[in-house]
Amino acid sequence: MKEIANWLQRISSTRLMAITALVMIGFSLLFLPGQTESSKLYSGGAGIPDLLFSYTPQQIYQMAADYGANGRQAYIQARWTFDLIFPLVYVSFLAVGISWYLNRLPGWVDTCKLASLLPILAGVFDFLENIGTSLTMAIYPQRLPALLVLASLSTPLKWILVGLSTACYLVLGTAALVAGIKNRAK
Repeated sequence: MKEIANWLQRISSTRLMAITALVMIGFSLLFLPGQTESSKLYSGGAGIPDLLFSYTPQQIYQMAADYGANGRQAYIQARWTFDLIFPLVYVSFLAVGISWYLNRLPGWVDTCKLASLLPILAGVFDFLENIGTSLTMAIYPQRLPALLVLASLSTPLKWILVGLSTACYLVLGTAALVAGIKNRAK
């Protein structure tokens, strides 16, 4: 794990930070709104598991029923197109950003180095969520309890890790800004 965090610190240049930020902004402006609207249509008001903080195995199974055949197919397609790319975008943005800020806060590196791994873990749980929910949709009306549990556990873990990653990004960004201002004042 430390090797991954060390690698992130080595590659997290200002240029890479800017690229990941621009990709995140562009993706959020160009693709997220359309994906959200599309999701609302195919879900038929049943809700979108990926956007909920948590749900029970029964609730995800009920969503699969409520979506209907076309909605389930659209959901699966979205998970294996858009939702394959978006986790890579936000994971890159947060992991590179956290590492980039840590490079500017030498006193914080030893304490916070592993914080750059939080977004990676969030991405892992995002992919596990996608596997559990899309396979649930694919095999409906069959019910595989392990898939339902995988999805219902992965989603809140994803959101907790995304929240922690975002908090680290903001705290470290603020600390780096303050340190930069102090250094310029000297």
